[in-house]
Amino acid sequence: MTVANDGMIETLTRARDVSRAEVIREICHHLAPYQNGEQPITGDTVIAKDLTIDSLAIMDMVMELEDRFDVSIPMSVIAEIHTVNQLADTILDLSARG
Repeated sequence: MTVANDGMIETLTRARDVSRAEVIREICHHLAPYQNGEQPITGDTVIAKDLTIDSLAIMDMVMELEDRFDVSIPMSVIAEIHTVNQLADTILDLSARG
């Protein structure tokens, strides 16, 4: 019996080996529309305080990031995330658990 390899296993392996820079870049991309003036978005940016984003937009962004990085962030954990660094750490931690 022969099974064709369509590259799916390699794709799944690469999804788990995501870099911190890639996660930060993706988060910043989603937050860019909510940036206050010229103040840059950094790892220390407090998402709900330093940006003009509401809770619904935050949840939409989290769902998109969950899809992008193939993770599921529990609501109780989302409530404890305040900064870009914390969000990136959470995504990386969940991604590593696979």
